[in-house]
Amino acid sequence: MTTLVRGVTKVFGRKRVLSRDRITLVLFMAVPLLIYAIWVWGPALATVAISFTRWDNVSAPQWIGLHNYTRLFQDPLFKQSLINNFIWLVVFITIPTTAGLALAVILDRKLKFTRLYQSAIYLPMVLSLPVIGLMFTWFFKPDDGLVNTLLGLISHGNISPGWLADPHLALAAVLTAAIWRHVGYVMVLYLAGLKGIDPAMREAAVVDGANEWQLFRRVTLPLLKPVTIIVLVITIIESLRAFDLVYVMTNGLEGPNHATELLATMMFNAAIHNYELGYGAAVAVILLLISLAFIITYVAQVMREEEEV
Repeated sequence: MTTLVRGVTKVFGRKRVLSRDRITLVLFMAVPLLIYAIWVWGPALATVAISFTRWDNVSAPQWIGLHNYTRLFQDPLFKQSLINNFIWLVVFITIPTTAGLALAVILDRKLKFTRLYQSAIYLPMVLSLPVIGLMFTWFFKPDDGLVNTLLGLISHGNISPGWLADPHLALAAVLTAAIWRHVGYVMVLYLAGLKGIDPAMREAAVVDGANEWQLFRRVTLPLLKPVTIIVLVITIIESLRAFDLVYVMTNGLEGPNHATELLATMMFNAAIHNYELGYGAAVAVILLLISLAFIITYVAQVMREEEEV
């Protein structure tokens, strides 16, 4: 009988502890979720509502329905911004991802001064985007910039392009700064993935007669698939939210003849410079929908893989 009482007491005591833990967990989750709802989803929903209005942030907003969206899809500047964002996305997926993966594979071989190389390549991520923009603005100065100085030495002063003033070169110049920063981040992600691969799998492939390329293509790369998905999602989000470098390097957001105009800069110009908050909000909503399309695809794929496991 005594044993039974003790057992019942332990069970009820444990239930009380569990209920207290649940209350504590709910409180710990409720506070961040409340803050997130107020500071993230609140402004997001407000932006959606503002996109259906005409508002100059001075007078009262006027409800105009889908007029901002109709105007947006008829605006050639919106099409140009979409094209520039697409170019940015394609370049970001190909060059920094490939370069970061190659550097990770090389540095994973435990070369001499590997830590120094890793730190040097990752260093751009420590710098803020405005600092990088100012630095590359000096690099691409037409008269005494680093790039044109080097080109002048090679061509004896016959080549001196105005990188940030040329509509054909401005986007490439800004992209160069963005790529320089992003490569180190991709490298670190792939290095972490390489450290998680079981060495026995590589050794087994070598015993079976696989050369370096076959080892990378058939063993290393497939095992890096989860990291690759993460890299692609981060790269896509970074491409869509690109703003700082364009703002700093072109001194007018859109660049020469709107050559560097992106969706984010178009939104900023409409809402802040032109006092068209409704139109700028419509651009922001389109940007949000594009981002959500990629994010939802990523989440659905991850959940599908977890179900298969």
